[in-house]
This record gives sequence, C-alpha cells and structure tokens, in this order.
Amino acid sequence: MDVELRNIHKTFGKVHANCDISLHVKSGEVQGILGENGAGKSTLMKILSGFIQADSGEILLDGKQVKISSPADSVKLGVGMLHQDPLDFPPLKVIDNFVVGSREGTFPNRKKVLKSFLDLQEQFDFHVSPEAYVENLSVGERQQLEILRLLWLGAEVLILDEPTTGISAAQKQALFKMVRKLAEQGKAIFFVSHKLEEVEDLCSQIAVFRQGCNVGEVKPPYDTDKLVEMMFGKTLAHNEKCCDSQNLVNFDVQDLQIDDIRLPIEDVNFNIKKGEIIGLAGMEGSGQGLILRALAGIIRPAGGHIWIHGDDGSKKDLVGKHYFDFKNSGISFLPADRMAEGLIAGLSLKEHFILAEKQKGFFIDKQSSDTLTAERIQDFNIKGFPETTVEALSGGNQQRAELALLRSPLRLLLLDHPTRGLDIESSMYIWSKMKQRCVEGASVIFISSDLDEVVQYSDRILVFFGGKVSKPFDASTVTVDQLGQLIGGKGW
Repeated sequence: MDVELRNIHKTFGKVHANCDISLHVKSGEVQGILGENGAGKSTLMKILSGFIQADSGEILLDGKQVKISSPADSVKLGVGMLHQDPLDFPPLKVIDNFVVGSREGTFPNRKKVLKSFLDLQEQFDFHVSPEAYVENLSVGERQQLEILRLLWLGAEVLILDEPTTGISAAQKQALFKMVRKLAEQGKAIFFVSHKLEEVEDLCSQIAVFRQGCNVGEVKPPYDTDKLVEMMFGKTLAHNEKCCDSQNLVNFDVQDLQIDDIRLPIEDVNFNIKKGEIIGLAGMEGSGQGLILRALAGIIRPAGGHIWIHGDDGSKKDLVGKHYFDFKNSGISFLPADRMAEGLIAGLSLKEHFILAEKQKGFFIDKQSSDTLTAERIQDFNIKGFPETTVEALSGGNQQRAELALLRSPLRLLLLDHPTRGLDIESSMYIWSKMKQRCVEGASVIFISSDLDEVVQYSDRILVFFGGKVSKPFDASTVTVDQLGQLIGGKGW
C-alpha cells in the first residue's frame, strides 16, 4: 500500500509540532524518520495512525484521500502502529491480547485464533507462549505480540515508533529480520528513530525532521556526518570520557545480599571513589536494577553493608536505614521510566521545581520560585515554559527536567538507563552534566543496555548475569565484544 502525506500541520499551544510536512512512501519501502527528540516524528505518526488529528493537510492511501479520525479507522484502512510503550493489557494472557480489536465477535473461535497466532509466529521465528501473561513478558516480546496482532488485523502499513528502545540485541536482530521480510512482502514500513546506525542499516530512504519540519530526504549510500548536520543544524563534537576519579573512597559495598523471589543476589563487593563512574552491564532483569534500588534505599538488602565514608575518615553503614537517610546522605536516583517514577503527570515544570526545593516557610515565595524556574529552564536548556506540564515535554526534555530537580551537593548519583530514547545531542548533554557532578566530587553508577556507552563513559564496569555479579573490570581494558560474551554467560 502506497502512503502519501501532504502539507500536514499540527500545533500544540505555542508549539508547531508539524509544519507543512509532506512524505510519499511506496509499497515495499522502509521509510526512516530520523530526528532529534521533539522534532515532530511521533506526532506525524500519531496523525497517520488516528491517535491525533492534523490541523490541516491530507492523507492518501493508494492514491485515495482518506479521513482517519481514530485508531480504529486506521486499522480498518490497513494502518497499524507499534508505539514506544506497547498498548496491551498486562493482566491478560498473550492469546487474549492477540484477539483484541478483531472482527471475530464477542466469542471468537479460540482454536482458529490460536492457529493464526502460531502460524504468524512460525513465519517470523518468534517464540512467545500464547498462554503466558503479558505482565511477565519482556518489552521485546510485547512488541512481537503487538506486531503479530496488527498483521492479523490486516495491516498493510506498519509504523514502528522507536522500536529498539528497551529491547536486547538479539530481539533487535529479530525485529530487523522481520521488517525486511515484511518489506519483501510489499508492506510499507515507517521506522521512526533517532539512532543513526539503525536507520542507515535498515531503511531504503530517510526523511530527516528538525523542529517540526521535514528538512530533507536522502537515499543510500548515507553520509553520517551529513545526517547529523541535518538533524541538529550543526556538527557535533564527540564526548570524551567524563573525568578522572579521585583517590578518596566515597562508598564501600561489602557482601551485599538481596533476597528477591525471582532473582536472589549474593556477595556483591566493590567500592566507588569520588569522581568515579561505574557502569552496570547485563541483560534486562539480570539484577542490576535491584542493586541500584538497594543503593538508593528503595529496597532493603537482606545482608551486607553499604558504607558511606566521611571526609574526616569516619564511615557509616546505611543498610537498614530509612530511604530519607540515604537521600539526606547525598544519594539521588533517576529511574528509567521518567513519567512512572521520576516526574508527576499533570504538574508543570514550575511546580516540580518548587516541590524539589527545601521550603523556607509555610507559604511559597512566588518571586523566588519564578526566578528559580527561569534559571533551571535556562541552565538545563529545557525546551518548555514554566507552565508546561511534564508529560507535554519530549523524552530528552523530561530527562533534563529530572536532572534539574537534583539538589546539590551530591555524594552518589544512581542512573537507570539515563540516555534511553534520547538523541545524540541530548545524550551528550546528559553526560556533560554528569561530568560536572564528578568534578564536584560525586560518584556515578549507571545502567545501560548500550555497551558502547558503558565502555565509553565508565571508569570501571560490573557485569551481571542471572543474579551473579562480576568483580569490577577496568573499562579501558575491556572491549564491547568481551562484554557481550560475559553478558551472555560465557567466560565466567
């Protein structure tokens, strides 16, 4: 099915999210949509899939103008969208989610539905149990389920919005293999991403978005530097390793033990110095998230010690202490899911900054809060206004807002996938702020599924596999391939 978008405009208040965008994608093509966070990529795809409506413009399918007023309309017309966060029902089984939205009636023939599901799985070499509960699936498996459902509903056009966020390297390979196969079958694919290597590897053509506009379209062979310049309107210098660690130990973790029903962890031992960065590498759910939350005081270890070292040579054990003892000791945690754990939907940037500061009196000082908000928005380069609600910000700006909420001084900063879903410029900005914290004497521990990022920014690396934790590796002596082997369980 050919898809044509003509002169699409969409505004949200003062923001012109899509400005006169036109795009033509033919059957069998994989169209890359590349751009920085907040460039308007997802907005355009939500218009095509019926989740929002354009202020003006036209949508044509196989040369015929159509009106798409809802997701149900788009599915009927053969357009399906896989969102960054799969739209499913976690308490239900896979097969029950698969049948959602079908035309099989109130009581579908489950035997027939099950056969269709298994046939589609076999076609794309997926392995998801139809009787498993969705809440127990990985992000990659939930994506596979949603794609199979859309194909079963008759999708001839597939929109994949940042589909590699939060999935493993193996699941990414399976996804790319499926996309190529669907293109060979004549499907039109929209692949939305800010990751240059992904669109260069997969897409037959790329449209580059910047500040709501389509600034150009390119075909292979791709020039990476040119794509970066189109995305940001400038060239970007590569970030160096954050900074050299100091000799003073900040925290000492000894024999830490976590009794988790699914994944118990024992005998975790390492220390971290002032100004040092330690990266945690491993498959999703291998235990690194549990360690990060234990160090933040969110979950209570079953044994061991977390010693915080004072500048006078004293030390204090935080195990068994309240969360506020951890926070008052200068430990801050930034979660991976910004909207679920880090920010409060419905509240503005100004309200967040007010809540994050220590209040000096019973009433809020309006003048000082206005000044504080203006300073934070400027210092952290947040593309928003004081009255902008956090859910209206792009992912990169939500992350900048989280960083702006951190108090000073900090002893330990714990980051769960700090650059997940962020474009190159936003990622570099996040790490520049981490460098600033390290220079001030803070230590940083972070989780990332991007092994290149782990190797580039870490001083030392801990590898996790099935609840086992390695001794710290010197990041300067470890390659990405070696890390990949350890993460897969080899070389232990």
